[in-house]
Amino acid sequence: MKQVNRNKVIQVTDQRYRPRYHIATPGGWLNDPNGLCYYQGYYHVFYQYHPYSAEWGPMHWGHVRSKDLVHWEQLPVALVPGDPEDTGGCFSGSAMVKDGRLYLLYTGHHYYDDGDQDHFWENQNVAYSDDGIHFTKYAGNPVISAPADNSQDFRDPKVWQHQGKYYLVLGSRERATNQGRILLYQSTDLLHWKLSGTMFDVTTVKNTGKMLECPDFFHLAGKDILLCSPMGLPATAKNFMNLSQVCYSVGQLDYANCRFTGTDLQELDKGHNFYATQTMATPDQRRIMIAWTSPFEESMPEKADGWAGILTIPRELTLRDGHLYNQPVREMATLRVRTDYDGQFKLAGRRELTVSDPQHSEFTLTFPTAVTGQFSWQLNDQQGQLISLTYRNGELVLDRRGPDGKRYAELPAGLRDLRIFVDTSSVEIFVNSGWVSFTDRYYATGRVSCQVTSDHEQSAQVQIYTLGTEKGL
Repeated sequence: MKQVNRNKVIQVTDQRYRPRYHIATPGGWLNDPNGLCYYQGYYHVFYQYHPYSAEWGPMHWGHVRSKDLVHWEQLPVALVPGDPEDTGGCFSGSAMVKDGRLYLLYTGHHYYDDGDQDHFWENQNVAYSDDGIHFTKYAGNPVISAPADNSQDFRDPKVWQHQGKYYLVLGSRERATNQGRILLYQSTDLLHWKLSGTMFDVTTVKNTGKMLECPDFFHLAGKDILLCSPMGLPATAKNFMNLSQVCYSVGQLDYANCRFTGTDLQELDKGHNFYATQTMATPDQRRIMIAWTSPFEESMPEKADGWAGILTIPRELTLRDGHLYNQPVREMATLRVRTDYDGQFKLAGRRELTVSDPQHSEFTLTFPTAVTGQFSWQLNDQQGQLISLTYRNGELVLDRRGPDGKRYAELPAGLRDLRIFVDTSSVEIFVNSGWVSFTDRYYATGRVSCQVTSDHEQSAQVQIYTLGTEKGL
């Protein structure tokens, strides 16, 4: 395998937007999380990585690991492109442990020799490791090539095990219809794969967009869950407002007939910056999800500082009454280094929250009954409002400073609780125990403060914590 040229690796020049407790690169570009798994006593997270600049480029696999899902250790780059199976990049994929060995399944990206970056082809490959750090690419790569009816888009394998066999889903675009679809493959050894067929496409739901990236599949609370990141879904009223988003469908996979029957696609997160999710099972059988927080369509001021992009905090998924909830993993509580407030809080009018470090904080507000009237939480800097979340009449409105600032979510049960994580340049908001979430990046100037506003007198149980980490990334 090729090696990283350490003389060309970009360095971080300014810490002004760097997160304290989120996964980020040591320098360079980051996008999709990959290869989430638990191996040899560690949680492993890989990520799409370009080490030579803060712009997207030939994709490598960066790598971190953790004992507890919150304190992360940077490891050597796991996959470097440039070999025959991945000449243009090691694109996204997943991981599976088999017979004590860690296998990575990933997409090899290739360009035709015409100088056109949009003229490419893709295949699927395997790499493996016996220590979880140093990887060898399989000599028999590629292990999957695109079917004849496929367009150039053919990527992001996600593998799982079921009844003694291995299965994987792949994001694909059919050439004839120019529509996204998800293909299902099966194997007995992770090295030799057979196409079962099209598991999910426009005949399954109303619209799949032009491509379904980063598919994921798992069983939860008696149901099969399909996650995917559609590109090009049309906005409908106040839904699907980003150019790309993460959606899920709850249903059942007929393995024998290769068909998933489920609900229409539903948005998993309502913020501006949430894409390319991947999940894993923990040893205690929780389903944990991580996403990328910096979609391509936005500028990222941190590029000027030698890095770009972060991943979300790990979140636990639960299914209740057909709805997929997502909440911070319980391990996040170990990051609390100081309690700024813990008690009853009377809300009426505008009130600033006294926080020792508002840029690295957790806010929890629990209301004894559903909020009446209008209530808002707001993060400000010296120029005014950065981000606010306002509830009124069964609707949440997130408003971020700048163009296209508003995002919406219905809240049929009313507002009952909020949990908010702020980390230098990101905010993650969880409402009603994770019924809905908002994930956003922001870039503050000067002093940052936080306030709440209510047009009715409300009482709430409030906790405010300063968060830290032993090992910054």
